[in-house]
Amino acid sequence: MTDFYMRPLDMKNGAVDLTHGAGGRATAQLIHDVFGRHFTNAWLDEGHDGALLPPMTRPVAVSCDGHVVRPLFFPGGDIGRLSVAGTVNDVAMCGARPLYLTASFILEEGFPLKDLDAVVASMAKTCEEAGVAIVTGDTKVVERGHGDGVYIAISGIGEKISEGTISGRAARPGDAVLISGTMGDHGTAILSFREGMSFGTTVESDCAPLNEMVEAVLSAAPHVHVLRDPTRGGLAATLNEIASQSNVGILLEESTVPVRPEVRSACEFLGLDPLYVANEGKMIVIVPEDEADAALAAMRASPYGENSARIGHVTDDSDVPVGMVEMVTLMGGRRTVDWLAGEQLPRIC
Repeated sequence: MTDFYMRPLDMKNGAVDLTHGAGGRATAQLIHDVFGRHFTNAWLDEGHDGALLPPMTRPVAVSCDGHVVRPLFFPGGDIGRLSVAGTVNDVAMCGARPLYLTASFILEEGFPLKDLDAVVASMAKTCEEAGVAIVTGDTKVVERGHGDGVYIAISGIGEKISEGTISGRAARPGDAVLISGTMGDHGTAILSFREGMSFGTTVESDCAPLNEMVEAVLSAAPHVHVLRDPTRGGLAATLNEIASQSNVGILLEESTVPVRPEVRSACEFLGLDPLYVANEGKMIVIVPEDEADAALAAMRASPYGENSARIGHVTDDSDVPVGMVEMVTLMGGRRTVDWLAGEQLPRIC
């Protein structure tokens, strides 16, 4: 080990400065003391600007995601856990097993090194939980006032494990619509913490990797038609997207859509509809009726799926117009669950 590496960064009081992005000794020290300490595997430890990965025998799934959440740390998670879990889930929703991630960091001059270390440690812990590896990455530093502490861009690579086609275009009339838990937790947690509102209790984000649940569902119900995670725009926007892509209608039952009481109260106070609020650890499963019970049982057996529920079904044009989502209300009437108009909650992921 060189003398340079014998003088570690001041992780308690130090901060990112422009030299950390200049490509010299300071950059090498940041990589060694922060990223290298938490992210270590055979591919990354080679020290290349890329990674040579083993061949795959099945079709490859790829996704990319950028994360600009504010605040960086929030009840139930942080930008590090969010960035890994969000990308893992995007790959898993293709019916694939996530395997490898890339990570790019945009750091702002002055960002505390202890906060960066906490973010990277959280990413490493979430990677371990999800069984994925960060195999290559990049770091840039921007001037003070030109960022917001840290932005993270992640790409994910996985291998298809489903036998059939899983797509937003594959929903069919008669399919059951399932959801893996309560709606609106993440967006409500971010907004409540951002604005200093408690609503009598702490609302926590549902941020979590769902790839193990996906594999269990695909094993129990091999003919799943659609997998989606209802992130920005929430359940409503995601189901409208599926209805449009599949040229079907979707009918929901309001009484069956799970929402935590504290989230419902917060949304009522803020004038929000939980159906439109983002989630970061939930998934929609649309599956043929004869496999719905098996899929639901697999979801409920997961640590992140205990509140899973059947919330509706896919219809043809004789019930709900093609491309539309409707809901049977608690009063027994119907209302249209339309696309989200505008941005309810900025900077939530």
